[in-house]
Amino acid sequence: MRAVILISGNGSNLQSLIDNAKKIDLEICSVISNNRDAFGLRRAEVANIESHFVNPSLFDSKDAFDKELISIIDELGVSLIVLAGYMQILSPEFISHFSGKILNIHPSLLPKFPGLNTHKKAIDAEEKYHGASVHFVTEELDGGPVISQEIVEVGPKDTESTLAQKVLEKEHILYPNVIHWYTQNRLKLINEDTATLDGKIL
Repeated sequence: MRAVILISGNGSNLQSLIDNAKKIDLEICSVISNNRDAFGLRRAEVANIESHFVNPSLFDSKDAFDKELISIIDELGVSLIVLAGYMQILSPEFISHFSGKILNIHPSLLPKFPGLNTHKKAIDAEEKYHGASVHFVTEELDGGPVISQEIVEVGPKDTESTLAQKVLEKEHILYPNVIHWYTQNRLKLINEDTATLDGKIL
């Protein structure tokens, strides 16, 4: 299945998808970043994957930026859009245009701790467990139906950094697995609140 990956930074989840692409029937036809210095662009280059840097400063609004993204992605003819550390909120127009085709991975056990600084929030809240969630993207920030999660224990000596590393290791297993469900047409978004796997509500 043809897919485009949107990134903003290091791209470690991108790398895990590159490494697992054949196994999960994924053709990464392009990597797009809103950050010129994203190391993920280098990862794409090494893997001989076409990449684009779309400069947000050239657009007078997020909506205008997203219209350009829509145009680029439509030309690519993909069936899946994967957010892998993409640090920009998508416009309603973008989400509507690609409804049911956008997946995101978030470093918390949603619905806990949407948004940023999730590891700090988990430590400050004295959570015993933390983790990562893959969900369909809808207009509510980090609020689309959760598809699958991986859990880690929060140890008494964990810092933001050590907890982030624990979660990232789980993400690199979780995301390819969920994307494989999607490439096999097992995973569907029914509405803004409901997703199904093999026809069963998650």
